[in-house]
Amino acid sequence: MPGETSSDTYVKPSTVCLLVLGTYFLIQQAVAKMRPNAITAALLSSSVAVAQQIAQDPGVRGPPLEITHLYYDQMPTGIAVSESGRLFSNYPSGLDANNTRYQVAELTTNNTETPYPNAEINSPPGGAINYTTYPPSGANYQNYFIGVQSIAIDPLERLWILDTGRALTPNGTLVPASYGGPKLVAVDLATNTVNQTIVLPTTVAYPDSYINDVRIDLRPNVTASGQGVAYITDSSQQRRNGIIIVDLGTKEAWRHLDGTAFVSAEKQHLTYVWGEEVYFVPGPGEPFTFDPTGADGIALLDGGDTIVWSITGGRQLYSIANQYLLNRGQNSEVEAQANVKSLGQKGQSDGLMQDTNQYVYAGNSEQNAINIFNARNSTVTTHVRDPRIGWTGKQSNLYSQCDT
Repeated sequence: MPGETSSDTYVKPSTVCLLVLGTYFLIQQAVAKMRPNAITAALLSSSVAVAQQIAQDPGVRGPPLEITHLYYDQMPTGIAVSESGRLFSNYPSGLDANNTRYQVAELTTNNTETPYPNAEINSPPGGAINYTTYPPSGANYQNYFIGVQSIAIDPLERLWILDTGRALTPNGTLVPASYGGPKLVAVDLATNTVNQTIVLPTTVAYPDSYINDVRIDLRPNVTASGQGVAYITDSSQQRRNGIIIVDLGTKEAWRHLDGTAFVSAEKQHLTYVWGEEVYFVPGPGEPFTFDPTGADGIALLDGGDTIVWSITGGRQLYSIANQYLLNRGQNSEVEAQANVKSLGQKGQSDGLMQDTNQYVYAGNSEQNAINIFNARNSTVTTHVRDPRIGWTGKQSNLYSQCDT
């Protein structure tokens, strides 16, 4: 019993009856006369035959895990795999103030990395934060990475790099973005050079936006330009949540579903990782609260005709037909909100990934797992579970980046 040290201390029946129910009657009769060590002996002798029959969590399920890369010093949030097997990761300065060496890297061995596409673009002059403004703000460089949150590879073997334009100060304050910082950058993997940069306007990527994840649809019939479209989630913890759509040909960008419940964190959502409750700390010295992170993971189904996404501050999965996000007419926002579908719960997750079987893979941080949503029958199953899986971020080709 807490605070009691004497070997003569007696134990109340209510203290021991929950340990092994089959011995309750025996202990209840003897407890008034027995000391704790005697009770322990009784428990052992009377329950040894049934101890092996007690159900317990096996902790693992599905195929075995293989460690592909070990990260040091910097915290990643995403991984992308090319057709030839090249691996890339990103390390946002907006989530970890220690992520200052580079924002994007190629994983060259199982424990080494090289700044990608080069060291210069990963090294903004004077750093990622502009301290000449008040309050400090993200540097407005269009040709340097500020805070890269996500990466994705398209069918043309281009690495698309999503830059939030935001970074953390050493004391943990997330600075607002400045025009030029939030952008979408394409790097040709064949030449390792930048071949397109799309700077997002402040009417689309707000100073307190946090553009989080991106998926690319290159079908020529999707937009009038014929160059394809990008879908981007805004997970802003300042409630600026929404879905951003970018025409890759004209570089025009617009938003849908702003501030709706479909893209916003659920009220009082509390996550548990490895049995520990995870609250949210808004800033240095501020009281913790519930996770306000909105739309985060995003994936494409039906060849791109259906967009699915999830929120970090919740467990729901949502979908919408792409036509409602591509529409920019006067009634387009009303129609978009009327056509969002809830696909049910799939666990608490960060990034999403799709495959050609109409499966959506989603991390389940609370179960040390990666789940599968089957769009053909709307069921959720566990694909793999392992105690080494913690917070699962972006995924690619069943490579999964885990923060543990």
